[in-house]
Amino acid sequence: QVQLVESGGGLVQAGGSLRLSCAASGRTFSISVMGWFRQAPGKDREFVSAIRSGGSTYYADSMKGRFTISRDNTKNTVYLQMNSLKPEDTAVYYCAQRLAYSSTYSDASTYSNWGQGTQVTVSS
Repeated sequence: QVQLVESGGGLVQAGGSLRLSCAASGRTFSISVMGWFRQAPGKDREFVSAIRSGGSTYYADSMKGRFTISRDNTKNTVYLQMNSLKPEDTAVYYCAQRLAYSSTYSDASTYSNWGQGTQVTVSS
């Protein structure tokens, strides 16, 4: 059973930065698509970004230019660098792993393993 553990969340002022990390157990990390999603109170879970095993990256439009996803397959870890944070970025951020093929990176239902989430709060 793969376990995903997020860290790096916290409270930051608008315009600030945070770097989230997600450490994965098991042997499937290097061949997985890894994604980040977020969920704000009262809202649906939202796609943030994804990265393929070879390093190709995908972003939701509102995150392009502000967020950067990366991965280190030697450490079984995926990162999300978040810059120029806004109050509307406040949410619980989840790391997710996908093993099966899908052409849609933003569909949460295609991800089979999820972390417990880490809270990001951006104050104005």
